[in-house]
Amino acid sequence: MYGAITAVKDLALTVRQGEFLTILGPSGSGKTTALMLLAGFISPSEGDILIAGRSVAAVPSYRRDQGIVFQSYALFPHLTVRRNLEFPLEMRGIKASERANRVDSILERVHLKDFGGRMPSQLSGGQQQRVALARALIADPPILLLDEPLGALDRNLREQMQGEIKSLHKEFGITTVCVTHDQEEALTLSDRIVVMRGGVIEQVDTPEALYDRPATLFVANFLGEANLLEKTVYEIEAERSRHAGTVAMIRPERLRISVPGATRSTEADQRESAIGTVTDMIYAGPLRKYHVEVGSRLLVVREHVASGQQVFSPGDQVRLDWLRSDIRFVTP
Repeated sequence: MYGAITAVKDLALTVRQGEFLTILGPSGSGKTTALMLLAGFISPSEGDILIAGRSVAAVPSYRRDQGIVFQSYALFPHLTVRRNLEFPLEMRGIKASERANRVDSILERVHLKDFGGRMPSQLSGGQQQRVALARALIADPPILLLDEPLGALDRNLREQMQGEIKSLHKEFGITTVCVTHDQEEALTLSDRIVVMRGGVIEQVDTPEALYDRPATLFVANFLGEANLLEKTVYEIEAERSRHAGTVAMIRPERLRISVPGATRSTEADQRESAIGTVTDMIYAGPLRKYHVEVGSRLLVVREHVASGQQVFSPGDQVRLDWLRSDIRFVTP
């Protein structure tokens, strides 16, 4: 708690050995507080924290033997890259010869073999991130904590570093807990994702399960886009009655857009359709996104760009088709 404010409530979570677990959520969801509790920077007002069956709730951060990477990298600006990497080894009393060998090995692994003599200010953002990762891993800690590790990088560097982090995790097999608000980053890196909202866990599952089978409308909207299907669009009342208290939704890429008179596919008996009007078309390189007004609802359609594909413009009347099996029912 922070004064009268409860940052996380009833947080019960088990991290499996060797997995990459991401805590995902918007600002104020409690994700950073959860990581700070695990790191030992703050103490829980109640409950316990166990690592390998041992309580560490009262153990200070510097005695938890964890590697931590911050969004700001937190490199020592007055020390060279090599000295930054040696520091955690010195704190553990490791001999100079072994320190040198470990530093050489980790520098080569993160593709910075010739950068040991440079100062942090002489490195690019991506290179600084690699040094921060190397420093967190060099002492072979049982747990690696990542706090918005790629938030300071531009898109291209972020995608490159996602691959690097995934490769390092696979190589070292280290139990990793990452905090981020970036959905794509969470989906790319994680074995499991914890979605938090208002200090509580909304859902925990694999990236594919969370995206394809969200439990709540919040999860559906936070991990992508969700089209709500009103009664005017979705008429199968038998399906609705089996999911009382829920709303029907479908992902934009599951909708097919065509002219109203287009030939239906062979599984037409498994499909639903609706007629609507295009209100907007957004071209985004490999994708086109359409906004289609159907009744009182605005639906989003996302399709991959392909040669010979018909392109619709605002004002065009279109038909939307979807498989009944692609509809998901979520709690509001």
